Amino acid sequence: MKVYFNLIALNLKSQMQYKVSFFLTTLGQFITAFTSFFGLYFIFSRVNAIDEFTYEQVLLSFAVMMAAFSLGQMLGGTLAVFPRMLGNGQFDRALVRPRNIILQVLMPNMDFTRLGLLVQALMVLCYAIPISGITWTWEKILTLCLMIFCGGVLFFGLFLFQAACSFFTVQSLDFMNIFTYGASQFGKYPFSVYGNFVLKFYTFVIPLALFQYYPLLYLLDREQNRLFMFLPVISLLFLIPCYAFFKFGMRRYKSIGS
Repeated sequence: MKVYFNLIALNLKSQMQYKVSFFLTTLGQFITAFTSFFGLYFIFSRVNAIDEFTYEQVLLSFAVMMAAFSLGQMLGGTLAVFPRMLGNGQFDRALVRPRNIILQVLMPNMDFTRLGLLVQALMVLCYAIPISGITWTWEKILTLCLMIFCGGVLFFGLFLFQAACSFFTVQSLDFMNIFTYGASQFGKYPFSVYGNFVLKFYTFVIPLALFQYYPLLYLLDREQNRLFMFLPVISLLFLIPCYAFFKFGMRRYKSIGS
C-alpha cells in the first residue's frame, strides 16, 4: 500500500503546483453544488410536502445522496480518464506491472478538487440532521453511516461499470452519466416520488433505493423492521457484476497502441 500512498502524494503535489487554480476549481465545485440545495428550498417554499415527505425529511435524503455520491466520485470519478489510458497505451504499461490494475488507474489520477462537493455535502448533512425531527438512537446513527458509506461504494461500482464499457467502445459513453451524475440528482428526493416504476428500477436493477429510500423509512419510523437498517449493505452485492464485467473486459482487451 505504500506505493499507492506515494502515488496519491505525488498526484496531490502536482495538482498543488498551481495553487490558485486548484483552490478556485475546488471553490467552484463547492458553490455549484449549492444550486441543487437552493432549488430544493424554493420548491418547498411553494408546497408543504411531496409524497408525504416534508422539506426537512427530503433535505436529509438529499444530504445523504450527495454525501454518498461525493465519496464515490472522489475515487470513481477518476475512472473518466480510463478511455484515454486505453488510447495512449498507459493501460498496457499497467498490465505488465505486478500491482492491482484498478488501483493503478485510480491512485495517480485522483482529482482532489472534488473535495469541494464533499465539503458541501457534509455541511448540508450537518444542517439536515438536527432539523429532521428524528429521535437519534445508536441504531439510527448506524443506519445513517451505512447509507452514506455503502452509497459511496455503490456509486464507485457504477463508475467502474462505465469504465469497463470502454474496453468495447474505446471511447467514453456519456449516456452512462445518467446512472451516475443523473442518479445523484434523482436521489435528492426519495425515489417513491417518481412513481412505482422508477422505485422498482432503483431497487432491483441499480439498487440506489436500498441505501437511500428504504433506510430513510426506518429513520423516519415509517418502518420498524430492522432489516431496513442493513439494506445498504445488501446493495453492495451490485459490486459483483460491476467487477465481473470489468474483468470480462480485461480478458477481451486488445492493445490499440499509442
